[in-house]
Amino acid sequence: MSSETETGAAAGSTADSPSSSINLESVRTVAKKDFQDSMRSWVFWGLSVFFFTLLVTITGVIAYFGEDIAAQGATTDVLVGLVSEITRLIIPLIALVLGWKAIAGERETGSIKILLSLPHSRKDVLLGKLIGRSAVLAISLTVGFVLAAVVVAALLGQFDVADYAGLLAMSILYGIAYTSIAVALSSLTRSTTIAGAAMFGVFVLFYVVWNTLSNVVWLLASREILFFDTVTYTTEIQGQSVEVERHQDWVYFLVNMDPGEAFRRTLTLITDADLIELQVELNAEMFGGELPFFLQDWFSFLILLFWIVVPIAIALYRFDRVDL
Repeated sequence: MSSETETGAAAGSTADSPSSSINLESVRTVAKKDFQDSMRSWVFWGLSVFFFTLLVTITGVIAYFGEDIAAQGATTDVLVGLVSEITRLIIPLIALVLGWKAIAGERETGSIKILLSLPHSRKDVLLGKLIGRSAVLAISLTVGFVLAAVVVAALLGQFDVADYAGLLAMSILYGIAYTSIAVALSSLTRSTTIAGAAMFGVFVLFYVVWNTLSNVVWLLASREILFFDTVTYTTEIQGQSVEVERHQDWVYFLVNMDPGEAFRRTLTLITDADLIELQVELNAEMFGGELPFFLQDWFSFLILLFWIVVPIAIALYRFDRVDL
């Protein structure tokens, strides 16, 4: 009798404990449902129209005011430069909103328990939500870019398909990075209010704190506070050698860890936008003509992958152990 009781208790304990396994078919099912829900709520189509309108508007502005640019055949370069700066701000906002209630909303309403009563582990649900939300952003970006391509080519005349496709690919990767951050944060709380505050905190961190970091360190260095200091290098200005100061290497490394900065630099991997290349040349001059590894485009690509993998990896570990 006692052995039967122990067996039953053990079985109950096993049934109540979260499964740590990942079933790819289960992940696909959760992702598919998440994507279909977005389709029914018009989130997907709304984003597609938004990206289409954004591209067409910027293209129209370039075509109307940029006759000299068109004459130089640099219209696609300018388009990539302008769109990348705008999407650098907009895509994180969209991704954070998409991921805001991904898990926290399910936990707040209690529907997460119904979802987990099906043959889905917690990890299946988390990965499925990430893939589903990422697919909404990625495919809506693609639809918007593809539909706008006809208008862009017609208005610009000069149209570089490779640069245009490169901007799309890097924008998708950038969006997935922020979606991973959003879904990971959403899984750490059962309150959508706290999750929303966390999303706002992430945006402030990268677009207020991180962007002012360089200036703050420069101020500390100018006043010789603590261990902050500057490095002197020689550059040519109007044919004369001039000594100029820059930050220490670790400051540039830290600044480049910002997903937005990494996105900007990664564009040089698969685009030839002159405005972006000019920034790379200026930075290289500061380091004696060759960029250190942490400022090179391939390393920036790894930084974007870091922001995709690490947040969701932490969430997978933590979400498997929280009390729902």
